[in-house]
Amino acid sequence: MVQPFEEMPGILSVISGYTGGTTENPTYESVLSHQTGHTEAVEIIFDNTLVSYASLVELYWTLTDPTDAFGQFQDRGDNYRPVIFYDTEAQKEIAQASKANLQASKRFDKEIVVAIEPGQPFWPAEAYHQGFYKTNPARYAMSAQLRHDFLKKQWGKA
Repeated sequence: MVQPFEEMPGILSVISGYTGGTTENPTYESVLSHQTGHTEAVEIIFDNTLVSYASLVELYWTLTDPTDAFGQFQDRGDNYRPVIFYDTEAQKEIAQASKANLQASKRFDKEIVVAIEPGQPFWPAEAYHQGFYKTNPARYAMSAQLRHDFLKKQWGKA
C-alpha cells in the first residue's frame, strides 16, 4: 500500500502501523498474535488542496482485493482485514458512495466487503516496517506476486 500512495502528488507522508485494537503501543509480534484486535494500516497525511480524499479512496480500490475479508493476498488473518478509515462524516460519505459505485460496477463477481470505519488511535509500526518496499526490494518483490497477478487481471495494471 505504501509505494503507490507515496508516489501520488499531494501526499505528505505514509506511515505503516496499527489501529483499532485494545493495546497501546502494539508491536508487530503482538498484532500478529491476534490478541490485540489491531489492523495493520497506513496513515496517510495529505494536502487536500493537491489531492482529495476521494482520490485516495479510488486508488485504494486498485491496490487490494475488496472481496476478501480475511486478509490480502499472502497476508492472511483479521489483522490484515481490508478497511477504509475516515475522520469526518464527509469522508465517510465519500467512502460509502465509492464502495457502492464499485459494487454496482460489477467489476467483481463477489460482494465488496471492505469495512468503512471511523479512524481510531494509530500506532506507527517499528522502523524496519517503514518503507519496506525500499529497504527490502527483493523480499517485497517476491511477496508481491499474488497482488501483482490479481491487480493485472482486475485492473489491467499492477
